[in-house]
Formats: sequence, structure tokens, C-alpha cells
Amino acid sequence: MRQYSDNSYFAEPHSRPDSVRERRMGIYSVLMLSAGCLLINILGIKLVGALGLTLYLDNIGTIVAAAAGGFLPGVAVGFLTNAVASVSDPFTAYYGSLSVLIGLTAAYAAKRGWLQKIPGILLTTVLLALIGGGLGSVLTWLLNGFQIGEDIATDLSNAICARYGMTPFWGLFSANMLIDLADKAVTIVAAVALWRLMPKKWIESFQSFGWQQVPLNDEAKKAAQRRYSRTMSLRSKILILIAAATVVISVSAATISYRLFSSAVEADKAELGFGAASLAAEVIDPSRVNDFIAHGEAAEGYLETKEQLEHIRAGSPGVMYLYVYQFRPDGVHVVFDLDTEDVAGNKPGDVLPLEKALKRYESELLAGKPIDKAIISNDNFGWLLMAYEPVYDEDGICRCYAAADISMAQLKADEYSFIAKVISLFFGFLVLVLALSLWLAEYNITFPINTMALAAGAFAYNSEEARTDSLDRIHELGIRTGDEIEHLYTALEKTTEDTVRYISDSQEKSEEISKLQEGLIMVLADIVESRDRYTGHHIRKTAEYTKAIMEQMRRDGVHTDILTDQYIKDVIRSAPLHDIGKIQVPDAILNKPSRLTDEEFAQMKGHTTAGSQIIGRAIAIVPEDSGYLEEAQNLAAYHHEKWNGTGYPHGISGEEIPLSARIMAVADVFDALVSRRSYKEPHSVESATEAIREGSGTHFDPAVVEAFLHAEDEIRRIAESHADE
Repeated sequence: MRQYSDNSYFAEPHSRPDSVRERRMGIYSVLMLSAGCLLINILGIKLVGALGLTLYLDNIGTIVAAAAGGFLPGVAVGFLTNAVASVSDPFTAYYGSLSVLIGLTAAYAAKRGWLQKIPGILLTTVLLALIGGGLGSVLTWLLNGFQIGEDIATDLSNAICARYGMTPFWGLFSANMLIDLADKAVTIVAAVALWRLMPKKWIESFQSFGWQQVPLNDEAKKAAQRRYSRTMSLRSKILILIAAATVVISVSAATISYRLFSSAVEADKAELGFGAASLAAEVIDPSRVNDFIAHGEAAEGYLETKEQLEHIRAGSPGVMYLYVYQFRPDGVHVVFDLDTEDVAGNKPGDVLPLEKALKRYESELLAGKPIDKAIISNDNFGWLLMAYEPVYDEDGICRCYAAADISMAQLKADEYSFIAKVISLFFGFLVLVLALSLWLAEYNITFPINTMALAAGAFAYNSEEARTDSLDRIHELGIRTGDEIEHLYTALEKTTEDTVRYISDSQEKSEEISKLQEGLIMVLADIVESRDRYTGHHIRKTAEYTKAIMEQMRRDGVHTDILTDQYIKDVIRSAPLHDIGKIQVPDAILNKPSRLTDEEFAQMKGHTTAGSQIIGRAIAIVPEDSGYLEEAQNLAAYHHEKWNGTGYPHGISGEEIPLSARIMAVADVFDALVSRRSYKEPHSVESATEAIREGSGTHFDPAVVEAFLHAEDEIRRIAESHADE
């Protein structure tokens, strides 16, 4: 895998789904993994049922799927296991929320490497037991209407409650935790064994199935998941949006379902109450009501009627109280009031005060009118739903009311049980939807966009090789989402290709222009030099000497902040122009074979100022970068200045003189010494070198002289190569 800049994000060699077929095969492999793990879970359930084990063994496949394929297969297998098992046992469907949590936990544990070592396996076992046993106990308690219920933990729960005096809930919790610790220990061992038996190639296939591009390694995945926006990443925004929408829909559906259920159950209970009250009204003889009130059980037919009322109550599950009252202005007169296990009924003839819940119906009850609506009471006898049915004689006169009371406490327990079922089902489905949404968002949006951003951000333009590498890196991403993201990737590929091509073309043109400039400089310098028949190839030799000196200075660590590659290049290019000002010196002076007069020498010295002015006009014309022309101006103006300030034209000294001019001063004098002139023979390299050494600190910059001396071999080679010119 290649390293690029500070971002390494190419796929591991084992997995590169470059074709649609390979990507489909990856999806098929995960579907097969999920199907196989689902089958393992179902077989585990069947095995427990066949052997009568006090275990569940319904999550082995869930853990294998999560460890081998990631959180999505783990969640999907967990959810589907309960969905399939609910065909034979509908109650199992409500535990799907626990299964998806187990899938998420197992995927997290596998990703963190917990399943590779004993301590991690033990920690995972405890966490899964807390989900299955701890949360499972709470869910079971709610689903069974605040009761233990009937499952494999029931007997153990009752035994714990009896032995240790625990409440039913804590007995259920303790029993479930003990069973789940054993179950999850067996489950984890079996799952880890199956997972480790899988070929590495399979696991790699399972874990790379979601990629719509070349898969990233772990380090690159973290970089691609990193939040680049100032507030929140796109991945988080998508997840929050989907979660919020799903939660709103789930809450709305759950609320509507609860209200419909509550209304339906209340209506059902009311129908049961009115049914029981109607049956009771039918067995009451209206003509004997006053006799029943006056004489009670001694009245004729009283006991027979009471027995019939007992049968009606026994045949009406949910009816707590069944009684017959006569409402008079002085109070409520008891006709029948059946005893219960906890409460003894009132005696016939007893006069009771009107209950608070009945006061709003007092006029109707005294008038003997029918009460069509169930009455809700929360008085001395608890929270009750009361149904009243009038008993009419043959003249249509109401003699009493038969009434049935149904406990609302049980109704509320049923409602809590219902909402627990709804929330459990919705939670499991919500986690599955979020897992799928997160998976789709990561592999179809987040990773493609962020890897494109990484590739674009790490694109190197500093050399042709770097540009080619960067372009290859973008090509090798291979993003194939089949949507707008792929269109964006295609546009990025084309844009970068065009940019690289444009840069290459520009560089070729720039190199051509640069060569043309250098050629023009040399032609111009040759034109000037051709007027001086004594200087020979002075401009070329001095350029080579300056190059040798500058490179040696950089090797010696002198002025390295100034002597950059670009600076050296600029000085070498501009060196031939250092005597450009001689174009304004008359030929008679320029080619005079004898010593110049003071007047003539003054004119000759003027070539430095003239050269500076000529190049200054060129700089004014050049619109942008003119680094080499600036150095050419420095060389032309100052190459005859001396370190001690006795030079010309300005008489400046030391580091006031530009570095390039101080270097040219050494190169210029050395070349003049070793070159043949009509008025002198050439000096030897040794004597010329000695002259340069003697001028150190007076004529020349000591640092430049030292570099010149260190580069003596290269200086000699240059001088000897031009000896015949």
C-alpha cells in the first residue's frame, strides 16, 4: 500500500471490488452469512426446546454475524431471529429489541478486539448478560403486567422469592441474571469458536461488502469519518435526520396505538360490565325488590336469585363486584351485594351514601333512567369501571339497578403491557433502520465524499511525478455508487486530469520561454562581448565560476538562507549580463591595447551604472516575477565594488554589496587573471588563486574567497576546459 503525504488511504491488497460482479458477490456473501447465522440461532432455540435446557442459545449466530460482518449483519440477524421465532411463539417478537442490542454490543466488542482475549470475552459476556438478563427482566415484568409471567426463569424466580424474601421483580431479575450469565457464557464460547474457524478470506469478504469504492484501511476509515465541517459531519446530520424522523414516526404510531388500544380495552371492559349487569338485571324479579330489601335472605326467592348472581359473576372474568341497588332520596338501598375474597358485601336493606362518581348521575338514577355510559370511580373500593343496568317492572317503572364493577388497575396493567410491547417492537425496528441508514450513509455518501476530499487535499503539484502519483490515486479510488456521488467523482477525475494536462502544457511552454529567454540573454551578451575582442568567452566562464562558488558556499553552510535553488538558478541565468553596460562604452576605449587614461577609465567605469539602468528598464516592462533580472541588475551595478569600500561606482562596502555581486567580483577577477590578453600573458591558476587569496578582506568577501578556495578543483577544471578559447 502506498503512502501519500500525510494521508494513507488506499485499500488493503486483499480486497478491491473493482467490478459490479465482485461487489455483488460481496453482498451475496454477507446474505449467506446472515442466513447461516439465522439458521444457527433457530437451531439453538430448537435444541433448547428439545433437551429442555434452562438456557436460550438464541444469539450464537447473532454474535458470529456481528464479529465477522459488522454491526449491520449482527443487528439484522438478531432482529430476524425473533421475527422468525415469533411464528411459533408470538411473545418472542417483543424481545427483538434485546437481540439487536446484543448484535450491536457484539460488533463493538469485535471491533475493539475484545473477542481476541480472555478478559475481553469475560467483559463481553457480562455486558450481554446485563442486556439479556437485566433489561430482559424489566421488559418481562412490563410485558406481563407487573408479574413474573411464565418462562424458563419462573420456577427459579419463585424459589428465590420464597428463599430470600425478595419481591417478585427482584426475584425475576436475579433468576434472569443467573440464567443469562450461563447462557451468554456458552453462547460467547460457541460464537467465538465458530468465528475463529472461518477462513480469513471469508471474513475479509464479509467486511468489505458495503464499499462502493476501493476499501479503505482502518486508519484511513478514521480519517474519512472525521468531521471536517465546523459544526457537524454530513454522516451525523444524515443519521440524526433519519433517527429523528424514525423516532417521530415511532412515537406518533405508538401514541396512536396506545390511545386506540386504551379506548378499545375500555370499551371492551365496558361492554363486559354492561353484559354482566344486563344478565343480572334479567334474573331480578322487580316485584320482589322491596321484599328483598325488607327481609333479605328470609324473603322468598332471595337465595335462589343470589346464587344466580354468583354464577353470572363467575362466568364474567374481570368483573370484581356484582350488586343490585335501589336509589331513593334518602340514600342507596342495598338489594344484593355479593361478597368477594377480600371484601364482605353489604347486607340487604343497608342504606349507603351516594358515591362521588355517581353524584353527577343522581337525577337519572332517582328517576330510573338508563345510564348508557360506563362510570369511572376512584373511591373507597379503588379504581373501578361501573356499569349500571335498570330493572323495570311490567309497568315500565324502574325498581332498582343491577351493577357490575371492573377493576381499572388491571386495565392499566394491560395498557402498560401493551405500550411495552409496542415500544419493544418499535425499538428493535428503529435500531435496524438506523443501522441500515448508517451503513448506507457511510458507504454511499460519507466515505466516497471524504476520500475524494482527502485525495484532492493531498494532491501534489510540485513535480510531474508527484502529479502523476496524485492523479493515479484519484483514479484508483474507483467510486461506483451509481448516483450523483459517482457523477461528482467522474467530474473530479476529469477536472484533475485536465488540470494536470494543463500544468504539464504550461510547464512545457514555460520551459520553452525560459530557454528562449536564456538564449536571448546569451545572444545579447555575445553582442556586447563581440565588441570587446579581448574578452573571449568571459561571460560563460564567469557564469560557471559563480555556480561553482555558490554551490560550495551552500555545502559549507554559508548563507544557506539566501542560496536557494531558485536563487542560484537566477544568478547563473543573469551572470552573462553583468557587463551589459559596456554597450555604451566606445569601441576605441573598449578595444584600446594600451593602458587607459583617467578620462577613458572614468568612461569605462560607467558601464556599471549603464548596465543597471538598461536592466532596470527591462524590469519595468516585465509584469510579474523578475527575480533573475533583479540579480542581473545587482551584478551589473555592483560587481566592481570592493569589500573595503574602495570600489566603484558607489563605494559601498561589506554586506552592503549584494551577495551575487560579491561572488561575481571573485569570478570576474579570477577569469581576467587566467585569460590571455593582447597586453598580457595569462596567469597560472595557482598565481591567480593566490591573488584571490591575498584580496580576501580587502577586495573580496572573505566568505566568498573561502568557498572559492574550497572549490579549487572545480575552478581549475573550468579554467582548463576553456584554456584554448
